[in-house]
Amino acid sequence: MEGNKKTSLFISSLIAILIIFTPYLLYFYQNIPDDSLNIDTVFGTIKNGYYQTVQIYIYTLFSKFVPLLLLFIWFITNKTWWVHALIIPISVYLFQLIAVINDSELYMDEVEFIYTVPFLVVILVILYFIRSKISIYIQAVDLKKEMDENMKTPKKFG
Repeated sequence: MEGNKKTSLFISSLIAILIIFTPYLLYFYQNIPDDSLNIDTVFGTIKNGYYQTVQIYIYTLFSKFVPLLLLFIWFITNKTWWVHALIIPISVYLFQLIAVINDSELYMDEVEFIYTVPFLVVILVILYFIRSKISIYIQAVDLKKEMDENMKTPKKFG
């Protein structure tokens, strides 16, 4: 039991640190020279491709990656029934990120919505089903709260 608490604390701490430092990824492009057409990194060579410079490419890449990462963290750490609605913006950002990486795409952010419509329909059906199944429990909780309030305030007759 103690090991489970330590592991949970460690993972939670890592997620918190990741969330704290993700906004700084949006400023990572400032470390790249303005006129660079390619940069050699540990992971390989990054080329500007469709973009004028590597700096613009990295800025565009991280402007799609950071919201995607934060939405994904929100999705995996949320325990409410509506969490599946987050799949819709996650899929939109994912398609936008793929369009940034695929530099042969001339019109970025224009056709991704069409590809996300099937996800949207499936997620909406799942959410509607879940909501219809738990609606009786939500009504019961509301009724209980109302009954508790009525029991606290005595009514005077006569």
